[in-house]
Amino acid sequence: MLVKEKVDQALALLDEFDVDCWLTFTRESEICGDPTVEFLLGSYVTWHSSFILSRKLGAAAVVGQYDRAAVEDTGAYGRVESYVKDFKPPLLEIMKEIDPRTIAVNWSVTSEIADGLTHGMYLTLVEVLGSIGMADRLVSAEQLVGALRQRKTDTELAAIKGAIADTEAVYGKVAGFLRAGVTERDVAAFVAAEFAKLGVDTAWQADCCPAVFAGPNTAEAHYPPTDRVIEPGHVVSMDMGTKRDLYCSDLQRTFYILAEGETDAPDEVKRAFAVLTESIERAVATAKPGVTGVPVDAACRDFLRAGGYDEFPAAVGHQVGRYAHDGTALLGPEWEKYGQKVHQPLEPGMVFTVEPRISVPGRGIVTVEDMIVITESGAEYISTPQRELILIGS
Repeated sequence: MLVKEKVDQALALLDEFDVDCWLTFTRESEICGDPTVEFLLGSYVTWHSSFILSRKLGAAAVVGQYDRAAVEDTGAYGRVESYVKDFKPPLLEIMKEIDPRTIAVNWSVTSEIADGLTHGMYLTLVEVLGSIGMADRLVSAEQLVGALRQRKTDTELAAIKGAIADTEAVYGKVAGFLRAGVTERDVAAFVAAEFAKLGVDTAWQADCCPAVFAGPNTAEAHYPPTDRVIEPGHVVSMDMGTKRDLYCSDLQRTFYILAEGETDAPDEVKRAFAVLTESIERAVATAKPGVTGVPVDAACRDFLRAGGYDEFPAAVGHQVGRYAHDGTALLGPEWEKYGQKVHQPLEPGMVFTVEPRISVPGRGIVTVEDMIVITESGAEYISTPQRELILIGS
């Protein structure tokens, strides 16, 4: 169902980007496959396989004999050719029939999601297409691949919202478990048990999902839970996500462990949280179709600076889809490492996180990560924004 939905979407994109033919060429895709194959087939292929979308013939595929049934079962391909000894004859027959001006293939300098054609397979393709004079027609499919992956269909968006709901439900239970005296690992074990009860997978590798950071002087991000004991007067930040129907969520939440005699968080923690959440609102208000990621990031980053806080060392938001970090367009500053990703215009259907952070000396990291979808006129939350510190009794 979803494969046909995405293949139909891709066929419509051919006209938008003036692409005669889009060719995804891969082999043994479980080991070193093109990430686009998960949209075009939804399972793995073994032998040299070609998924060919063209304005002239529609969707066609050339695969090994044992993969034919899986391709046909998708209902997405009007023509499926299989082979035993040599993939070249059926592929060349189709390519000569199409005779495209250009052949878009999955290589890209700037986007990892569109760079699935390995160098060896590229050399093979050049040799094979060269035999019929088409090797010089190869161009990058980056725009087409990006649009297919980033513009979420209703089915994809429903799956992401389901994963968000699962993650928010577990966060609600964490608030009842969290207390002074337990370790980061204890919290992670509790979350893992709750995920198991729901029957859901983690959105990224399980040793870092959830990530739990208790108090000051932690790794702050992308690090497994430790034996550090959670103490009164400290901030605890968490980062976790689940996967529902192949699609992910990615949410961060901040808790404060009340010290003896406290009924509220100290002023420096409350102020940091208030500035942080307002900075998120400013970023979301800036995000809309046609705007790039630079002003969205700046709306958040500049507000934090104006509040007297150091800027955070990363983009304010990334896309989420099949993976927690997905898509090309990025909500970030004009830093060398981000290249052109931050200059790509936002489009309806893109799903982003918004996740600034503030370090509070002696207390820990205050951070919130919520998720939004770009709409026709702006952006809207698809997660429930955290707008109050979660206070945990001592």
